[in-house]
Amino acid sequence: MDDRICHRTLLNVGFMPEVSIEQLNAIRTQLNNLYNQQSSLFEVRDPLVKQYVESFWQRLIAEKKIDIDKAQRQVAIDTIQHSNVREIGAEWICYNTWNKLQITDFLQSQGWTETQIQLAATQIISRAVYPASELKTSSWIKENSAICEVTGYDMEQITKDKLYTSALKLYDVKDGLEKHLSNRTNTLFELEDKIMLFDLTNSYFEGRKQNSTLAQFGRSKEKRNDAKLVVLAMVVNVEGFIKYTAIHEGNIADCNTLSAMIDKLASHTCSHKAVVVLDAGIATEENLELIAQKGYNYLCVSRTKLKSYSTVKDKLTVLLETKSKQLVRLKAIQTDSNTDYYLEVKSDAKAAKETGMKTQFEKRFEEQLQKIHKAIHGKGGIKKANKVYERIGRAKEKYASTQQYYNIQVTVDEKTKLATDIHWQKDEEKYAQKQEGLGIYFLRTNLPIKDEVVIWNIYNTIREIENSFRTLKTDLDLRPIYHKNDKSTMAHLHLGILAYWLVNTIRHQLKAHNINSNWTEIVRIANTQKVITTTGQNSTDKSISIRKCSIPNKNLQHILDTLKLKYQPFRKRKSVVHKTTLKKIENQYKSDS
Repeated sequence: MDDRICHRTLLNVGFMPEVSIEQLNAIRTQLNNLYNQQSSLFEVRDPLVKQYVESFWQRLIAEKKIDIDKAQRQVAIDTIQHSNVREIGAEWICYNTWNKLQITDFLQSQGWTETQIQLAATQIISRAVYPASELKTSSWIKENSAICEVTGYDMEQITKDKLYTSALKLYDVKDGLEKHLSNRTNTLFELEDKIMLFDLTNSYFEGRKQNSTLAQFGRSKEKRNDAKLVVLAMVVNVEGFIKYTAIHEGNIADCNTLSAMIDKLASHTCSHKAVVVLDAGIATEENLELIAQKGYNYLCVSRTKLKSYSTVKDKLTVLLETKSKQLVRLKAIQTDSNTDYYLEVKSDAKAAKETGMKTQFEKRFEEQLQKIHKAIHGKGGIKKANKVYERIGRAKEKYASTQQYYNIQVTVDEKTKLATDIHWQKDEEKYAQKQEGLGIYFLRTNLPIKDEVVIWNIYNTIREIENSFRTLKTDLDLRPIYHKNDKSTMAHLHLGILAYWLVNTIRHQLKAHNINSNWTEIVRIANTQKVITTTGQNSTDKSISIRKCSIPNKNLQHILDTLKLKYQPFRKRKSVVHKTTLKKIENQYKSDS
């Protein structure tokens, strides 16, 4: 301070009349060498000097006047290097969720070894953080991620074949593991499973899949009609937790998938009087009767638009604003066909959407008719009557929902059998009836509840299963499928579902604290935290390596605080490598001279 040099006394030795000036200087030099970890050029032979140096050094250490590790920690800045930088934030969050779900305990109960469990944790967490093929996953684990430092599995043992084997082994315990996870999340978050959501989606294959039973052509939800499909059926609760899954052939009808799922539902949930919410494609009369026979209530969209019905007496139309700020009108109605409770739902937003689609289809249908008309009157165009009728038939087939409102007439020369003209016009009566029904659909339930708003809110929980499918397909990359045999395909889908358990458990906790980011965004934030190895040389030429996690940024700290997790998986791992002593190597080949 103020350009003054300050001194601090480390050791007061008093008077030493028996020690000469030369011996005193030798003692001071030896103590400095010890502190700086330096060797003397000349060996000290004076026993008195040796005695005092040893005594004073021990006193300095005992009184904590010096830090003997200080010199070892002093690293030359120009020798510092950073290496082996890996992502650890998302892996750390998922590993703690794995433990929270007690998956290790379940696998141990199935006779799995510690190594098998570590590999399974490594694979499922990797699938959640970096969804990819087994080959790409093994490269990512070895080059990008610190997942093995978290799970304890030997990274050098990772291969795509071991990942394949682990996925198949996990699929072998599918039913038991799903039941465990269902019960565990119910206990963890105090869930009662009063509402069950059932729906299906499909995923397409890349490749011909000639010998596959599962892969079949069907109605693709991704509009991939050129590719074979596999169907995934899921039951989830309103919190998005899966209760049960089943994998079916790609050409199975939606309405034929429910029976086995209902049989499994009772063993995987807490409530035996749950409401099963399902979409129109599955809500056949047989399926609704099956649900009721099993002791469940149902709520669904009616498969057909009711034509003969009346408003329930003393029930007024309810005007409701949805979460998306759209208005819907709810009206309780009754029909003579059965005793179920029906609710007419009219949505202006749905009407506008259906109007836009209908207008677009009408335009395209009329464009097809215009092409036929042009060909009939143009040079070299198709004029044979049978060919003209074929073209009209293909247009009707393509726009089946639109063609029914058109009257089409073709003028044919009876002698030549050639079409000479084509005329069309809308059936205004049918068209007006269609206009009146736009934006209207009907909810149907056997619940004893007669409250329009309650019924509407219960039905809208089906959006949660849509979110689940969206997370599986988009964030967890469940499509397309490249596996060749069916068992590998089922193991691949099951692995994605297990990764979804981790993801939904994490997001459920975050959403409870108004953190509503999708999983991709959460991973992006978490991946800002790395683990790094820093290496440098100290004053004694020892190589000091420290492996340490970076400090999480504010966004990640907020997530970790919400999940009640430590900021860093580990603080510091240190290693010291002593300088290699070079030895003189004598030439073993001596000259003959």
